[in-house]
Amino acid sequence: MTTSAPREAIFTPDCLDFLAKLASNNERDWFKSHQSEYEAKVRTPALNFISVMAPHIAKLSPRLTAVPKKVGGSLMRPQRDARFSKDKTPYKINVGIQFRHFQGKDVHAPGLYLHIANDGCFLGAGIWHPDSKALSQIRSCIDDNPNAYKQALKQLSDAGFNMEGDSLQRPPKGFDKHHPMIDELKRKDFIAIKPLDTRQLFAEDFDTWCAKQFSQVNKLMGYLCFALDLDY
Repeated sequence: MTTSAPREAIFTPDCLDFLAKLASNNERDWFKSHQSEYEAKVRTPALNFISVMAPHIAKLSPRLTAVPKKVGGSLMRPQRDARFSKDKTPYKINVGIQFRHFQGKDVHAPGLYLHIANDGCFLGAGIWHPDSKALSQIRSCIDDNPNAYKQALKQLSDAGFNMEGDSLQRPPKGFDKHHPMIDELKRKDFIAIKPLDTRQLFAEDFDTWCAKQFSQVNKLMGYLCFALDLDY
């Protein structure tokens, strides 16, 4: 009888250690001189995670992508876009991985997300900062089909996810302030978040744990895709 070798954890404390050092040395010259360390401790584990997650993601939905590429895939690039920010530091001090809908062109498409950072790690699902057309479609869908949306919210709550993101101060145009779903209609982001701790992140079965968590957001993902006329 043969036994399989024990699995090794994909992510290790080395990943967070590097991000902490980057936070204290957020300069291009420092990053360039520590490029090999970034590759070994951050980017390679992240790409390995995406590869291992690919079959899990395909089972959740064949429309979601898991692409283990250094550029243009599921791993978000380390460089910050500081053009419109007072913070001009060049690098992100987190790891972002998104399994987004194949019909989406950027991070604003519906998708599943993993965020790794020293100030908090979490899983996410939904759509962040949709454009005005998409936002209008989602709000109209909630207005027309509130029960399916409520079912999605219950599934999220039961699984330990919370809806987060930005919201309007006032009701959106065309909706009464007394609308029974007004708090949901005010949302500008439709993102469900579940915190995770390093014990989970560094576990040998982190990929299967993530897949199980993501399977519990399928109602929200399906609802958003329905609202946006996307297959799921």
